[in-house]
Amino acid sequence: MNKTFLVALREYMENIRTKTFWIGIISMPVILVIASIVPILLEKAKDVRKYAVIDESGWLLQAVEEKAAMRDMGKIFAETRHRFRKQDGSLDELAGVLQRVAPVLNDLERPQMEAAARWVYEEAAETAAEEEGGTDLKPLPENTKSKLAAHRTELRQWYSELGAEEANQISSDLDRARFERISLEGPREEIREKYNQMINEEKLFAYFIINENPVETSEGCSYVSNNLTDRDLRQWFGGIASGIIRSQRLDQKNIDSEVARWIQSPLNFKEMKVSKTGDEAEVETKDKIYQMAPVAFVYLLFLSIMIVVSMLLNNTVEEKSNRIIEVLLSSISPIQLMAGKILGIGAMSLTMVGTWVIFFVGIILGLPLMFGAMPDLGLGQIASDPVFLVSFVLYFLLGYLFYSAIIVAIGSVCNSLKEAQNMMTPVTLILIVPIITMMTVAKDPNGLIAKILTYIPPFTPFVMMNRAAGHPHILEYILSTILLGVSTWAAFWAAAKVFRIGVLMTGKPPRPKEILRWLRTSPGSIPVRKES
Repeated sequence: MNKTFLVALREYMENIRTKTFWIGIISMPVILVIASIVPILLEKAKDVRKYAVIDESGWLLQAVEEKAAMRDMGKIFAETRHRFRKQDGSLDELAGVLQRVAPVLNDLERPQMEAAARWVYEEAAETAAEEEGGTDLKPLPENTKSKLAAHRTELRQWYSELGAEEANQISSDLDRARFERISLEGPREEIREKYNQMINEEKLFAYFIINENPVETSEGCSYVSNNLTDRDLRQWFGGIASGIIRSQRLDQKNIDSEVARWIQSPLNFKEMKVSKTGDEAEVETKDKIYQMAPVAFVYLLFLSIMIVVSMLLNNTVEEKSNRIIEVLLSSISPIQLMAGKILGIGAMSLTMVGTWVIFFVGIILGLPLMFGAMPDLGLGQIASDPVFLVSFVLYFLLGYLFYSAIIVAIGSVCNSLKEAQNMMTPVTLILIVPIITMMTVAKDPNGLIAKILTYIPPFTPFVMMNRAAGHPHILEYILSTILLGVSTWAAFWAAAKVFRIGVLMTGKPPRPKEILRWLRTSPGSIPVRKES
């Protein structure tokens, strides 16, 4: 037994001493974080989309711009209030008119920011309300209205001159930071030719054509662009215009906006849950995240086992091809060598997973510092939930031991990594099944499919981890753990038989029939290979 632990210590120290090991461990979570954050940053860093509008109606473009300005003003007010409350000097970076209205905005609640923006553009307030679907807004106090009214003209003038670069410095979510309208004067056909030429020269992203009577028909309305993948501009402008047109049509038919909104409103069922005390409680966002949290743990479990067993396979094949194993077997038994390898790589895998956990906990704790105040999604509570943590550690260890026995047996009969990769294909296909069925199990953790997969040993670690949020019966935990434990012991018994014989064999890899014959071989005897 001491020799087994010496082999395990050797395997462990040989890996963790290398820089590549730590680079590999840290690179995975770093890549995941980069893959999540970089697309968001790239989207925000996207070039301003320059567009033009040929408005034959004479009024829709102005209404759209007023509505867009109103939406932006609500975001600007919210950012102004945020900077005013921070008291860190960032308010000084904003325009003077915003600094003057900041004390007024400080007295408002978050939902009142939009109402304040509408007050600035009061002529378009009714149209905006229709487009927004009648969002309930808390009314502004009369003294707030009077204070804002004193700055209304200045605010409108400031926004009309606001450039994309300055808007982006306030907030990258502003419409003005993403879209910029340009305008040319002249006859319609001549302007269209110039716009088409500008699109071909990539000086213009797209332009809209609005017909004379968009309320009656959409015929003649066009969106011209050579970029068929980025639909943000079309959806933004079209969404605002559609809301305005809808309001106009209701007015023409003398349909009360409140009645129309009531007819179109869906029947909403408020999500509730039953607490442990038997009482009904409202479902929060963090409750939904809690239900889906096992999916993330299953991904982590899958990646951990795949990475570790691949390292174990490469290690075994490399030492066999370099004849290092022959030297080791001169002083220890094959079983001690196999067990030492599995334990050493297993300890290294725990180090790897522990590092990942520390990294992700640091990310969770650092998110509020990086992005300011964030809603409480319960990420810390989920990450430290004993149900998830104990399940993950238990099924990681059992899953690793089960698959490591299979992998070390495969590595012992292969003379090169190419042979090992070919023999790994069936194991890889088995490992993919829990990933394919992951969302099905997550949606119905106590359903028939989940229960069937629970009692198939190769899938048990992943499926039971995935079912954690569904709170399976304690009997299922006990039975599945016993079954997985027995299966792991059987896998070790078979792997020991194969490893003892295959690790010293060279030449052509054995066929499946030959490996089955090894399993029936009595301890101590070496079967004679039949030459084909």
